[in-house]
Amino acid sequence: MLKKAKRWAILAEDVAKFPETSHIGRALTPEEKKKLFETAAEKTEWPVALCAAVLAASTTCRGVELKSIRWNEVDLFKRVVRINRSKKESGKRSIPLNDDAMAAFARLRERADVLGFTDPDHFVFPACQRQQFDPTRHQKSWRSAWRTLTEEAGLKGFRFHDLRHTAITELAEAGTSDAALMALAGHMSRRMLEHYSHVRMAAKREAVGKLSSGLMDGPAASKKDKTDAAGKLN
Repeated sequence: MLKKAKRWAILAEDVAKFPETSHIGRALTPEEKKKLFETAAEKTEWPVALCAAVLAASTTCRGVELKSIRWNEVDLFKRVVRINRSKKESGKRSIPLNDDAMAAFARLRERADVLGFTDPDHFVFPACQRQQFDPTRHQKSWRSAWRTLTEEAGLKGFRFHDLRHTAITELAEAGTSDAALMALAGHMSRRMLEHYSHVRMAAKREAVGKLSSGLMDGPAASKKDKTDAAGKLN
């Protein structure tokens, strides 16, 4: 508003901005990711945490976005979920569902059928307190189950939000464009986008490095030999 009113320049030098956190998070290695989901699938008391984790790792969704999803925002026929609640307006988006995400939503739908919570306005993750469910409110947290799960998988301290970071990192390393990354992940700061661009370049550098096979060694060596020979004759 101050910029629009042509007043920001007057105040800008005296305004100290809050420092932006430098902690982006960490991405799971393929081995860690495999271990985490194998551990989650071993125990029947973690179905909600498992499905939530699969969706986060398959869609780039934040925890708050997943908790806010209602059944009328999930289209299993078109294989898409609509995110209508996010940190910012730019976070609202439609995300295609891969096979893992489809399987997670299918299991959650089976659970909803058993509980009788299939009204379009019901939350996919209904609130639960002392085994009493309320589909008109969303689940507040799966923190306890997540903490136990990560500890048993040998990943103590790994945050649920880092699944989003893992998903975006994998997309970046696969060569996904900046535009597609932002469309899938929703709001990202310029610093975050630059971070993932760096990840993508590192992956590309490693990939092209594998193409090296000494293609220039033969011609270069032959030319050098001829030059050396000509020098000796002179």
